[in-house]
Amino acid sequence: MKLADLGEFGLIDRIARRVSPAPGVLIGIGDDAASVRTGDGRVSLLTSDMLVEGVHFDLTTTDPVRLGRKSLSVNLSDIAAMGGIPRYVLLSLAIPPTIPAEFVEELVGGMNGCADRFGATLVGGDTCASRRDLVLSITVVGEQTSDRVVSRAGARPGDLVCVTGDLGESALGLRELQAGVRVSPAIDRHLDPLPRMETGRLLAEAGIPSAMIDVSDGLLADLGHILERSGVGAELESDLVPLSPYFRETAGRYHATPLELAVTGGEDYELLFTVPPAREAELRRFAAGMSCPVTVIGRITAEKGLSLRDRCGTPVVVAGSGYRHF
Repeated sequence: MKLADLGEFGLIDRIARRVSPAPGVLIGIGDDAASVRTGDGRVSLLTSDMLVEGVHFDLTTTDPVRLGRKSLSVNLSDIAAMGGIPRYVLLSLAIPPTIPAEFVEELVGGMNGCADRFGATLVGGDTCASRRDLVLSITVVGEQTSDRVVSRAGARPGDLVCVTGDLGESALGLRELQAGVRVSPAIDRHLDPLPRMETGRLLAEAGIPSAMIDVSDGLLADLGHILERSGVGAELESDLVPLSPYFRETAGRYHATPLELAVTGGEDYELLFTVPPAREAELRRFAAGMSCPVTVIGRITAEKGLSLRDRCGTPVVVAGSGYRHF
């Protein structure tokens, strides 16, 4: 079977089926991060991401400092989605000979600045030569107590579907870069995303989410991962999807259906989570004290499947569901 037919997550499932269960592994392949018991009442959270030139970034539209920050932020976002605290970072680089040493120093400087901001430390990694493209592979080790880790598998019928911040600006920023624009709020969101570390940790420590994931592939695709792991469905109201004023004013210039861009574009690195209805009042009190807004956009259903409707209940059809690697 070709990878294009199997898809990224079909490939991951095939790999997972070849891995035998191991003592101490609480959450393995298939979530934002793995959870491994350490024996002291806490668990280690381990996540890894790879960024490839020409696939994830374009060196003509970004600089090494922002590339360093983004490459770590996308990993930190996975730790945030588990409710964890980041501790250690491993960086592996495949570097083409045309890249100057100063570029690598600035890239690592940007990464270290991001690590310092969120309490993590770069502790090692590897370097090797690449014949053509720059490749970054980053592993982050975080921690949390075992009872506070939030997986994708806990959503139940009746739960609220919630998301932090606004959606779609990163995808809009990419469209702007492709059109030759170089400065805008959306471009900043695309090139230099901010992981919701504090929000994820505080949500988990308050025990509010029943399931959580970060929005990397797009709202619909990432909610689909929660639904699959939890064995449930969801109904979303399109009018509730949070969009920034800049997105509302600008997205129509770059995409015929702005809502479609917002729910399928990806790389927002917001947190998407579900909350039992009995915790709704607590959620709203919690959200009132947070630096980023939290929006309820739908509910979990017992019937499997994902539907998007407007406020009148009319189905909203969008093309695709999110980013696919294969």
